[in-house]
Amino acid sequence: MKLELGYIDINNIEFSSESKVENGTLYVNQDAITKMILEDENIKSVKLDIAHPGDSVRITPVKDVIQPRVKVEGPGGIFPGVISKVDTVGSGKTNALRGCAVVTAGKIVGFQEGIIDMTGPGAQYTPFSKLHNLVVVCEPVDGLLQHDYERSVRMAGLKTATYLGELGKAITPDETKVFETPSLKEGMKLYPDLPRVVYVQMLQSQGLLHDTYVYGVDAKRTLSTMIYPTELMDGAIISGNCVSACDKNTTYHHLNNPVVQDMFAQHGKTLNFVGVIITNENVYLADKQRSSDWTAKLCELLGVDGAIVSQEGFGNPDTDLIMNCKKIEGKGVKTVIITDEYAGQNGKSQSLADADPAATAVVTGGNANQVIVLPKLDKVIGTLDYVDKIAGGHEGSLAADGTITAELQVITGATNELGFNCLSAR
Repeated sequence: MKLELGYIDINNIEFSSESKVENGTLYVNQDAITKMILEDENIKSVKLDIAHPGDSVRITPVKDVIQPRVKVEGPGGIFPGVISKVDTVGSGKTNALRGCAVVTAGKIVGFQEGIIDMTGPGAQYTPFSKLHNLVVVCEPVDGLLQHDYERSVRMAGLKTATYLGELGKAITPDETKVFETPSLKEGMKLYPDLPRVVYVQMLQSQGLLHDTYVYGVDAKRTLSTMIYPTELMDGAIISGNCVSACDKNTTYHHLNNPVVQDMFAQHGKTLNFVGVIITNENVYLADKQRSSDWTAKLCELLGVDGAIVSQEGFGNPDTDLIMNCKKIEGKGVKTVIITDEYAGQNGKSQSLADADPAATAVVTGGNANQVIVLPKLDKVIGTLDYVDKIAGGHEGSLAADGTITAELQVITGATNELGFNCLSAR
């Protein structure tokens, strides 16, 4: 499967009477987007705002971050099974607006939502401070259930990103990258001397607002399976969860998965990138055993030499991570796991809730319990009403002078377990 991904650089966002992309500026018609979102009877009001890198702006509580994309050629459309009809995506041509994102915010859905600071020390911990962000703040109608509110805000973000992505359909990209995955048979012929490596992506699926969707299907209802890596780039996997902000995979993360990007960069050079196995993180032991069994079985069936496994979330999913690692290693496949740590504020506690001697190669996204002080910023998009309640905060996190003292958990993407973050041991 071959995908040509064209990047259209966006250096600015402005509100305008006409939505268009021109000379690197994304012009946005507020009325058109507001009208589209308010078609959902669950949304009482919506407000659009803009946050640029370096602005003295704090966005909270953040729900999702989404990059605008559009299919230019090939089957299907962006976000299949959700926005577009159910077709297999990942081939043809797709354009992406690079340098900008849609950020959804508003009244809190669950306690695990986050903060994006566009300047100051907090901005150093999130990649989204480097983007020009169109923030969609949605307020629900009175009495709306949390799950219904989450779905409405999720759809508002996806619809807005799709609307903006369409603006780039006829524009010549500033850069085009080609990603191609040969069939298993072709790959073995092309690179007989290179180690065959598969990427295992664990998807958050604990339920209770901890959900991920694959072609529109809740991941907790799926079994471990294979997909082409380019399917992710067309939005086959989207976020619908309120797991701790620091290590949740937003839809932006799925579209720009750095593990996939790095493995493509090494494909045909140091390794043979076979493809992606997706597996869930359900809460019951039988489900964990079943999914990890299937993941290891697929690795064996594919005859791979190595596997990279990425986690999402912490605590309960640590068991899934170690089960996957132990069973894949048990098939004779060298395995590397990517996680983050909850090692206490002093860094001295056990980092994961589970462990096994088979986990000999571990990449960490950092310690989510690390304490950070965020100074008051000039403007808040959303509300500060929930800073003390979100994961990583505590009673008194928000001081009278506007300063926030909390753990890195509160910052969206700070310890992301795809490695899509700013922390490094180098």
